[in-house]
Amino acid sequence: MKIAARNRSLPRLGFLGTGWIGRHRMEAIAASGEAEVAAIADISAGNAEAAAAAAPGAIIAGSYDELLDMDLDGIVIATPSAGHAEQSIRALERGMAVFCQKPLARNAAETAAVVTAARRADRLLAVDYSYRFTEGIRKIHDLVRRGELGELYSADLVFHNAYGPDKSWFYDPELSGGGCLMDLGSHLVDLGLWVFDFPNIRTVSRSIYAKGKLLENVTGAVEDFADVSFVLENGAIIRLACSWNLPAGRDAVISSTFYGTEGGACFRNVNGSFYDFTAERFQGTSCQQLAAPPDDWGGRAAVAWAVRLRTGCRFDPDAERLLDTALALDAAYGRDTSFPAESECREISRAGDQGERSIAALG
Repeated sequence: MKIAARNRSLPRLGFLGTGWIGRHRMEAIAASGEAEVAAIADISAGNAEAAAAAAPGAIIAGSYDELLDMDLDGIVIATPSAGHAEQSIRALERGMAVFCQKPLARNAAETAAVVTAARRADRLLAVDYSYRFTEGIRKIHDLVRRGELGELYSADLVFHNAYGPDKSWFYDPELSGGGCLMDLGSHLVDLGLWVFDFPNIRTVSRSIYAKGKLLENVTGAVEDFADVSFVLENGAIIRLACSWNLPAGRDAVISSTFYGTEGGACFRNVNGSFYDFTAERFQGTSCQQLAAPPDDWGGRAAVAWAVRLRTGCRFDPDAERLLDTALALDAAYGRDTSFPAESECREISRAGDQGERSIAALG
């Protein structure tokens, strides 16, 4: 079915997957006024109807094929991880921009295929790494960019969840791509690399567990605790730890702490909250507050994508960084980080970059 174009002053968006997070992102974009909620598709009729009730005028598509046949400028994807890569590529090849829930794909090879499709189609691609858009992390990122922390040499990032996912597909590695490291650790890897400006990684060490037992081989297993260290090419270190069902004494322990030669900064959750965060700057024994609740950050990444789409932004070379994050995750799992057409998929067209940004000597 082909839907006739309406008012083209706003991008027309389709929403694939309208469970809790998909509907939240839809409502955030609608409230921003930056795009039109034109169509909705969900395997659950109840989810689709609830989303449509919140978006008067939106059409409920009977399938993803039907959604792709509509006159849309972009697709927002919030489905189980196994479908992200294929769904993103299909939209990009139809000339639609894509905003996808994390992870973009289950591994680096799939991620490379999506980024390549976006580059070839010259379409905007972004992933919902939402913690980048918290007030606290943005202020820490700004401090680092201005050199106010000196040269960064250490980062500790933590995401412990006292609960586990409530959907069965999270526990099937063929569908999820991994356990807590993929689910929660992907946020930490992205934040760490982003704040350090995506440096090359020299070595990786890992300890990955399931139900308290060290996993010597993670193939076919789903971990519930992971501790990973990345040593960067300049000798700096990024350490991360994440878990499901940890007896943490609270709902969640979430923090990102960065140390440089001129000071440090910490982003952490408040009283076990998944949503409320503070940020502080450290200089010697002094501490300065950078951010505190309230901060309505959840939908900002989606809105930022919609703003860029409205202003005509097409392929953004920063999407290449999605592959850096995926390669780091593959390395953390001990996977082979080479794949076919690597030179094509990993080409960096970002202005000012020279040569290939690679992960060397992964251990």
